[in-house]
Parts: sequence; C-alpha cells; structure tokens
Amino acid sequence: MSSNAGARKDQQSLHYIVRSGLAGGIAGCVAKTVVAPLDRVKILFQASNPDFQKYAGSWRGAFLAGSEIYSRSGLLGLFQGHSATLYRVFPYAAIKFMAYDQFHHALMPTREHETNTRRFMAGAFSGVASVFCTYPLEVIRVRMAFHTRNLNTSTATPIRPSFTYAARFIYREGAAYSETSTSITKSLLDRFPILKFYRGFVVTVIGMVPYAGVSFLSWGYLRSRFLPPSKVGHRKATPMADLAIGAISGAVGQTASYPLEVVRRRMQVGGITRPDRWIKGTETVRTIYQSSGWRGFFVGLSLGYLKVVPMTAVSFAVWQGCKRLLDV
Repeated sequence: MSSNAGARKDQQSLHYIVRSGLAGGIAGCVAKTVVAPLDRVKILFQASNPDFQKYAGSWRGAFLAGSEIYSRSGLLGLFQGHSATLYRVFPYAAIKFMAYDQFHHALMPTREHETNTRRFMAGAFSGVASVFCTYPLEVIRVRMAFHTRNLNTSTATPIRPSFTYAARFIYREGAAYSETSTSITKSLLDRFPILKFYRGFVVTVIGMVPYAGVSFLSWGYLRSRFLPPSKVGHRKATPMADLAIGAISGAVGQTASYPLEVVRRRMQVGGITRPDRWIKGTETVRTIYQSSGWRGFFVGLSLGYLKVVPMTAVSFAVWQGCKRLLDV
C-alpha cells in the first residue's frame, strides 16, 4: 500500500511532470516532421485553396498537389508552415501527454478503475487542455501552410511567409473594412485583435473531445487487450507494438472527428475570405454542405489517414520510448 502511495506521489512531482512533458513534446515534434508535406497538402484541400481544389479527393491528387508545390517552391515549399508547427506542437504535445498522465492517474489509480469511459475522459480532458494553451500557434501554422500567393497583392508569386509575418498579418487583417462594416463581431475584432487568433476555437475544442478521447480510449483498450497484465505486471511493450496500436488509435480517432476538423480549417482561414467579421460554425457548416453536400465534410479523409496513421503511430511510439529513456 505504501509503495503505491509513493508511486502516486512521485507521479505528481514537478520532476515527473517535466520529464513527462518533455517526452510528449519530443514525440510530437518527431511525428509532425515525418508527415509535414502531407499535412500541408491536406490543409490546402480542407480549406479549399482555389489553386489546389482541382486535385482534392484522392491520393493521386495529393501526389500531384505535392508535385506542384515542389515545382513552385522547391523542397522548402512542402514544409511551409512547419516552423510554426514545431513552435506549436512541442508545447501542445507536451501538455497533452503530460495532462493525460495526470488525468490517467487521477481517474484510474488502479487497474480496476481502468474502464473505457475513464480512458475516453482522460484523453478528452488532456486534448482540451492542450488546445486551450496553444491554439493561436495552430492558427498561425494553418495560415502559413494555406498561403500560395503573396498576402498583400493579387499576384501569383509564390512566397514562404515567416512565422512573425503571418502573425502580424492575422493581427492587422480587416483594417480596410473598418469604415464600412458595422457588425458587432467586427467591432470586437477591432477592439480585441487577439480574438483573430481564435477563429474556429469553439469548433476545435468540440472536435478535440472525440479525437483525443477516442484516440486515447483506443490506445488504452488495445494495450489492455494485447499487452494484458500478468502476475508479474504488464507484458513488456515493444516499439513495433507501440507503432501498431498507435496507428489503429489514430485511424479511429481521425474518423470520429474529421468533419469537425474540416469545419475548423475553413474557420481558421476565414480571415482571408471575410476579414471583416467572425464566421460562425453553423454558417461554415451550411456553406460546406451547400457547395459539396455531405462529402464536403470528408474531403481529404483518405489523405488524412495517410497522414494521421503514421503520425499517431510515431507519436505514441516515441512518447513511450522517451518515457522509458527518461524513466517516467
């Protein structure tokens, strides 16, 4: 009994929390780097960038879109926005995995408490916590990946906006509309420009609940099924087992949350199409449905699998590897 109490106390210590967060942050950065080119193509599809919509809908289209990006901007074009991704993903993944460890210990202090409902709750809470802390960085990253032409002109000259350039542009966007727009949301955006970095925030939080909840639920459930406890403890996990279970968890989580992800992407780039006002989630849903029907909510899903499955597999595997290395 005392050993269990000591273990729980150690899991709540600052030293443990820092190591847990470090393991999660490293895992997130490695995983995102692996799939960065696919991530950029997927954002262009989801946000309906007019230069690339002709390719949307298939893996072949994704390959052609990637080829066009490469021909326009070279290898760096495939990683446009990746610097912002790393700025965001390290604290995001660190908070998510660290929070999951803490919620897991709070909700499931013993194996008897490990139920699917509690696994889902621990994952959902950790995902929402990470979003609250890092959302502005996500919006900047999406904007950097979305742009395929100069932000201040109508020319088709390809550019690679820097992190600070994209942040300044978001902060100042819509200024030209201040004399003609009288909407309440426009007034709020003028008074509190920081709100521009939270376009699509509510949809993101709503979408994070099924994504993180289902992902961690699948992760915990599959580990309990295929790495069951024995008299001497849990069967030792291997990197291949972590990769396989992480891949399945990512695919299930992606399927559960993808429509909300499409709505979120549209809202995040809403400052480009309608910089004068806040575009509501219901309006975005209606626009997507009117233009593409129900299929519009799943545009790029096959590419999403191609990206999320290896990303989640690598993320979970590196997270577990770093925890073993850091003795977490």
